[in-house]
Amino acid sequence: MAAGTKGEDTRSTVLGSALSLATQLGLEGVTIGKLAEHVGMSKSGLFAHFASKENLQLAILDEAAARFVALVVAPALKKPRGEPRVRALVDNWLAWSKQDFMPGGCIFVVAGVELDDRPGPARDRLVASQKDWLSTLAGAARIAVEEKHFRKDLDTEQLAHEMYSIAIGYHFLRRIGDPARAERRARTAFERLWTDARAT
Repeated sequence: MAAGTKGEDTRSTVLGSALSLATQLGLEGVTIGKLAEHVGMSKSGLFAHFASKENLQLAILDEAAARFVALVVAPALKKPRGEPRVRALVDNWLAWSKQDFMPGGCIFVVAGVELDDRPGPARDRLVASQKDWLSTLAGAARIAVEEKHFRKDLDTEQLAHEMYSIAIGYHFLRRIGDPARAERRARTAFERLWTDARAT
């Protein structure tokens, strides 16, 4: 039992390093050899954990998704139903790319640029995670309609799409421009969306 726990701890530590590297080098840039050198392990030791570069990529995406749920989604679900929860999801999302474990910015943006035209399991996993996130945003908006915070004729799927588009733009612009200005602009855009969505 103890050995299994130690193995899981090692895997978790290694995945944290792999995720950090992937934000800087892309998923393709994180080879088992490069990761082994980075974490001070043997290639054979890492191979025992992941078996292939493809499995490593999938594990990085799964680790990122788990952290996203823990840092962005779960805390927001503790907020009151309706607009407060929608706002919390966005606040947490804007804070997401500032995390220390992603020195190269949002891993989903990095992976999206890298995998958008590269079919395979990694792309499928990324697409599934982003569809889940869009569904979460739309679901939170539907609850806001039920709570009469947002108008009953609101197209919640469209709102989720626009929220996603604003945030992805923010994640790009904070990397290539002034991060504070990018966040102010994004928040202004979100406020405009919510003003339009509110029940009158």
